[in-house]
Amino acid sequence: MLLLSLMFGGQEGGLPGFGFPWQERRGEVPAVPGLRVVLDAAASAPTAGAESAADSAPARDTAAGAAVTPTAPLQVARAVPPPAAAVAAAQPPVANTPLAQAEPEALAAKPTDDGALTVPATSAVLAATLEAEQREAERQEAKRQEAARLEAERRLAAAEEAARQQAMVLADAAKTAEAARVAAARIEAERQENMRQAAAQQQAAELQAAQLRAAQQEAAEQELARRVAERQELARQEAVQQQTARQEAVQQEIARQEAVRLAAEKVELARVEVERQDAARQAMARQQAEQATRAEAVRLEAVRVAAVHAEAARAEAVRAEAARVEAERQETARQDGVRQQAALVEAARREAAREEAARLEAARLEAERQAAARQLAAQQEAAQQEAVRQEAAKAEAVRAEAVRAEAARAEAARLESQRLDAVKAEAVRAEASRAEAARLEAERQEAARQAAARQQAAQQEAARQELAKAEAARAETARLERERQEAAQQAAARQQAAQQAAQQAAQQAAQQEAARQQAAAAEAARAQEAAQQEAARQEAARQEAARQEAGRADAAKQDAAKLAAEQREERRRAMGRQLNEEADRRAAAAAARPSPPSTLPSSWSSARRGRIFGRSDANQELVLYAEAWSRKIELNMTIESVRDAAKSPYTDPVVMVAVRSDGSVESISFVRSSGVPALDEAIRGVVQSQANYPAFSPVLAREFDVIEIRRTWHFDVAIRLY
Repeated sequence: MLLLSLMFGGQEGGLPGFGFPWQERRGEVPAVPGLRVVLDAAASAPTAGAESAADSAPARDTAAGAAVTPTAPLQVARAVPPPAAAVAAAQPPVANTPLAQAEPEALAAKPTDDGALTVPATSAVLAATLEAEQREAERQEAKRQEAARLEAERRLAAAEEAARQQAMVLADAAKTAEAARVAAARIEAERQENMRQAAAQQQAAELQAAQLRAAQQEAAEQELARRVAERQELARQEAVQQQTARQEAVQQEIARQEAVRLAAEKVELARVEVERQDAARQAMARQQAEQATRAEAVRLEAVRVAAVHAEAARAEAVRAEAARVEAERQETARQDGVRQQAALVEAARREAAREEAARLEAARLEAERQAAARQLAAQQEAAQQEAVRQEAAKAEAVRAEAVRAEAARAEAARLESQRLDAVKAEAVRAEASRAEAARLEAERQEAARQAAARQQAAQQEAARQELAKAEAARAETARLERERQEAAQQAAARQQAAQQAAQQAAQQAAQQEAARQQAAAAEAARAQEAAQQEAARQEAARQEAARQEAGRADAAKQDAAKLAAEQREERRRAMGRQLNEEADRRAAAAAARPSPPSTLPSSWSSARRGRIFGRSDANQELVLYAEAWSRKIELNMTIESVRDAAKSPYTDPVVMVAVRSDGSVESISFVRSSGVPALDEAIRGVVQSQANYPAFSPVLAREFDVIEIRRTWHFDVAIRLY
């Protein structure tokens, strides 16, 4: 295919012809073998114009394979007759010329016998016309080629201009892309710097918060340690005070017993002195008048025996009164230490008054005896016979007195044994009170530990909420950053949409770069978030480990406290068994001898009594009954009856309630008062308002007549019995 042709020569000036052959509509005739063109010289004489035309004939006529010979006429010969279409294509386009219209038949080629085409000879006019037409065609062809050349140059210049403009656009786009990349890099650097600063600030804030929490926790621990130390110091002081009070009470009891002993010794010395004086007077009387002295001695001995009997009866009454006062004092001392001291002082005063009265009575009797002796001195002679009889009676009286003295000594020994038993019981009760105080201290320490645990849990919850707030703040910061980035992307997108179509490639490159940087930033943010989550997880694991360690320590403390409580409970049960054995022995001894009507408290009666001081006991039926009794008080919403009284500052009271086998209340006593009389009375009212309580089960009824239940009362939203 021919794409470009250059034409040189011609009649016109200017540059050589330049054209694009592919713009012309041409038809290609296939080569015809054996085609030849025969020129007839006779028919057509060459002229100057014809020669020039023949010289300037285009080379394509010969390029078609035709042979031009100087024969006449012009013949075109071929071996095979060509088709009409091929002949028409080989002829020049002369349909618009006048010659072609005037002489169509003359110009037509005629075939010969051998198959050649014979062109008949024309005149000179025809030749000139053909030459002119040929020149015109060549000129037009030259113009067309020049126009094509100019058009090609114009298009080439336009293409070069377009290429230059495209290069400029590409350069501008590259500059814009570079500027966008630099701006994106700067924005990304600023964002990373802001994120780094925010992370640094957040880390500093977290560090400061952690330091603050550590300081608060340290302060809380120090405060807790201080409070524990204060409570321990208060408990120690209270224990020292109680020990001092017990020692003072023992010393006072010893002093009182010593005073009683001294008083008894004084009475005995006075009696011995009286007997000695009587013996001296009797000896003197025997020297003066044996018979009268004997009679007087018998009478005096009878008077003395009567006085001794009266003194013994009075001493017995005094001892009974002292025992009653001592029992009342012990009961009062168990309820209130202050009243105990007052009772002791009052007992000492009464004892001194009784001793003074005894001394005055002895002096009065001695004065009466002396007066009687002076009055009867004149009757000594008349009473000699009576004295003999009275001597025998005196011997009998002496024997009876010896018997009565022996009985008095046995009674004194019995009373001393009872007193020692009472002292032992008081010591046991004091030990039980100390054990109860230790249990209450353990409960208070346990409550303090639980409060500390709750406070620690609250601190951990506050720390967790603080972490959640920080996490929410970080999430909010990340969300704002993403929104800012999205807004920047949307602004960039709007700016990109406003630019020309030529900048799309650069903007796409910038967007891809920005997307890559954003992906990198997102990846960095995810890595940072993962690191923060890992740090939070490690912190949570550390806190969980600390909590588990604290739980194990608390469990160990609870186990130790439980073991100590079980040991204390075992000691209390042993003391209870000992008390029950002593009570049984006393009951058996009391049943073996007649006794006057008892003035002791109901808890000292001879009924079969069961006692439960805590929530555990060897007798499971006793524990179940005490728990049922406690639940009845706790679940009946009786807090309303003590709410007003409980508003005042009070100490948790320890109350002992004795319940009979039919469920009725025998007695209500306070082992430790609340310090508020109205609250104590309200507690009595609560216990009485819930009566009658459930009757004893057959198992309990076979063992006990009365059950004494001791509980510590606490008031908050309800009544709690511990």
